[in-house]
Amino acid sequence: MNIIEMRGITKRFGAVTANDGIDLAIPAQTIHAVVGENGAGKSTIMKILYGFYRADEGEIYLDGKHADIGSPHDAIAMGLGMVHQHFMLVPPMTVLENIVLGAEPGTPARIDYRKAEEQVRRLSNDFGFDLDPHRRVEDLSVGQQQRVEVLKALYRGARILILDEPTAVLTPQEVEEFFRILRSMREQGKTIIIITHKLSEVLALSDNVTIMRDGRVVGHRVTAETDAAELARLMVGRDVLLRVEKQRAEPGEAVLAVRNLRLVGGKDGPSRDTLSGISFDVHAGEIVGIAGVEGNGQTELMEILAGLRAATAGNISLKGRELRGLDARQVKELGVAHIPEDRHRRGLLLEFDLADNAILGAHYRAPVAPTRWGLLDDAAIEGKAKRLIRDFDVRPPDPDLPARALSGGNQQKLIIGREFDLKPKLLLVSQPTRGVDIGAIEFIHRKLIELRDGGAAILLISAELEEVLSLADRVLVMYQGRVVGEVDPSSRDAERIGLLMTGG
Repeated sequence: MNIIEMRGITKRFGAVTANDGIDLAIPAQTIHAVVGENGAGKSTIMKILYGFYRADEGEIYLDGKHADIGSPHDAIAMGLGMVHQHFMLVPPMTVLENIVLGAEPGTPARIDYRKAEEQVRRLSNDFGFDLDPHRRVEDLSVGQQQRVEVLKALYRGARILILDEPTAVLTPQEVEEFFRILRSMREQGKTIIIITHKLSEVLALSDNVTIMRDGRVVGHRVTAETDAAELARLMVGRDVLLRVEKQRAEPGEAVLAVRNLRLVGGKDGPSRDTLSGISFDVHAGEIVGIAGVEGNGQTELMEILAGLRAATAGNISLKGRELRGLDARQVKELGVAHIPEDRHRRGLLLEFDLADNAILGAHYRAPVAPTRWGLLDDAAIEGKAKRLIRDFDVRPPDPDLPARALSGGNQQKLIIGREFDLKPKLLLVSQPTRGVDIGAIEFIHRKLIELRDGGAAILLISAELEEVLSLADRVLVMYQGRVVGEVDPSSRDAERIGLLMTGG
């Protein structure tokens, strides 16, 4: 029996149709995956189910009965719960206080925390969550915080749980433990819906999968009867190369040398080390990847290397030239390109057109029209933009469009094209495929390998462990501002990497 049926769901935002006549049926007591590229409409259809949005057309049925879900409050009352990719927790409060927040037992004058704790401990034991109700959320790992979010939904009586990108910030061990919990929940009668782009996890966890493209459902599959290649083809509309093809690296001379780099001050307080004694080299013709749970100093390291932040101590040299003390322009002039993790804050001017963004960071060297009193040569700049748009497959291919009009994947391709065009000795690249469609991921990976094979040194940081293992020739693992180990990516030893990522 289907516990959920969505029939003919259509949702428009102005002139954009996000969902176009969606039919979706989810059997009870199953794990059901919903996959699709960015903009496919998968998050929108789940937000309609949870009451964030109202559909313009269509109907929802729960347990075979018509359901009018006008708000998340309605959804919760009907037994639905949703865990968002970005957790909605209050860090200074305890696990127990976060779980019961807004649904406290007792009276407004006196909350019955004893009763609440009994319920939370029972749920935690039933599903194997292993959480101390009295620990502060800010002291928990990311994986434990996610369990708090799931317990919040279960405490409110959820029998249907919607999870948005549930493994985006988890270590390999945390992913395995979380999957065990989800399977246990399914065995105890819960129905789980996961929104994800990780096809390997879809195949490992789900019973059924719905594939969406351009606001429509393009396929339903029994997971055991499909594979990653078919799912990717349905998502993109063409065959997609899901693996990184590369030859063995032939490293040359050391391009980047980092020695005893230290940064004092950061999220843990003004006197705490954000980076503590970092040392490593990156050679010409190799990709060095850095793995680690986000927030362990990777962002600060990249900003220091790019000249965006000053280190407290240590040395950074580029082919023997000291970089410490130089600003971002001086670092770029020496042959360092930078693809930042936050493309909106660091990589683009969203209101500027693609032509202007194509020279951003090197605008002071842009061609000047000889007869226009030192003004920029707009025709030459537009010509460069058209070349980058063509070579890096940026869509729509219009240099006069504002950067804001592009999808995240096309914004990323424009930044990559601009930085590659500098022909760098060293490329610093952070989160190269974050929020990027599966087809664009294939393209970006191929371009990074081409740059490596051309002799550039590349330092890569990604929250996607599989991406690091696929692209990198050597992998360093960071934990609490230190490099705690080096791993051969060909070993595919996710267990060891996961232990290093958590200080094991």
